[in-house]
Amino acid sequence: MKIAVTYQDGQVFQHFGHSEQFKLYTVEDGRVVSSQVVDTAGSGHGALAGFLRQYGVDVLICGGIGGGARMALAEAGIQLYPGAAGDADAQVQALLNGNLAYNPDTQCDHHHHEHGGDCHSQGHGCGHKCH
Repeated sequence: MKIAVTYQDGQVFQHFGHSEQFKLYTVEDGRVVSSQVVDTAGSGHGALAGFLRQYGVDVLICGGIGGGARMALAEAGIQLYPGAAGDADAQVQALLNGNLAYNPDTQCDHHHHEHGGDCHSQGHGCGHKCH
């Protein structure tokens, strides 16, 4: 299995569509056997699903994520764990241990700002409106 985490300075980056790096973890027999940080080379939003698919990613851990990116990931067959925060390595280990703290309903929408509250106030930190 291959797990990707939106990545910045060792932490889960909080806006999927603006991710400049992902940390990719190869998992065998329930443990991480290797990891690498990859640059997105300017890919953004929906294009990132294809980027991750090229690396054979099965699972994505991220902070905030928009509806279009969610659909693109679903179409690529990538299982999504949004609303995660903190140390990237620790989040992967938490997923493998079955106790990852995430929010499946986390969604960032930077085009419609009528929902109130931003990601920072909701603990997501992507800088856009979330609901």
